[in-house]
Amino acid sequence: MGAAPAPAYDPGTARREEAYAALGQVMDPELDEPITDLGFVRSLELTGEAAGDLEVHLRLPTSFCSPNFAYLMASDAKDVLTALPWARRVVVELDDHHDSDLINRGLAADAGYLGTFRHEAEHDLEELRMTFRRKAHAAAMERCLTGLLRRDPDRPVESLGGVTLGELPQDRYAGALRRRRSALGLPDSPDAPVLVDHTGRGYPPEEVPLALRRARSTRISIDGNAHFCRGLLRTRYPGSDADQVPRPDGAEQADDPTFIPLTTLVPAAAGTTRR
Repeated sequence: MGAAPAPAYDPGTARREEAYAALGQVMDPELDEPITDLGFVRSLELTGEAAGDLEVHLRLPTSFCSPNFAYLMASDAKDVLTALPWARRVVVELDDHHDSDLINRGLAADAGYLGTFRHEAEHDLEELRMTFRRKAHAAAMERCLTGLLRRDPDRPVESLGGVTLGELPQDRYAGALRRRRSALGLPDSPDAPVLVDHTGRGYPPEEVPLALRRARSTRISIDGNAHFCRGLLRTRYPGSDADQVPRPDGAEQADDPTFIPLTTLVPAAAGTTRR
């Protein structure tokens, strides 16, 4: 018997995969995860001549999710799809949100954030993006440095201020940190210190424990919000769990024998808030 014939090339399927991969570049700014991993892409359809027209529907965990976050994700989704060389007409709509009509009209008219929300828009979106890029950087930095402490529990926390990028294991955590440093314009050379703020300023040894604690608080907040939002989406849209990808950098497990409590880094301060 001869070999089975190869399946016919389907341009529609190939383009759908390409479009879905493009949507994977769109991040939830607060959760620091792709909207595809979170299950926020409700549907993706290709129609028209040579399957060049795209229509995407997005969904969120609640109807009252922050409108600026919602617009940011929907707008970014339209931008990455419009950039595909074969895309002709791109429609992105947000479903079941209290501002769906407003956001969808603004997207259709390419009105931009300020043009969509007008007097309700307090800040430009770029300022919002930068705020959450800084948070994502802090969380990625903490994962890498806490990983070093787990491998060497006797290492003084104060010594972490001298760790450089070249000293980190070249794993997914280091890769994530480098991407987030790049988004902030921070140096990527092997001799660049890991523990820095968003401007690139390092910390003297006596400030390292508190800086690491703050970064860890940011990371735990991001992880906790991600876990909560995933659960809300599954409750709101039964079956949406099939569209979610497990978060590789989840919250600490209580039974993890290498878990390092925050209190070992620096005593808790009175009046400390979640963020």
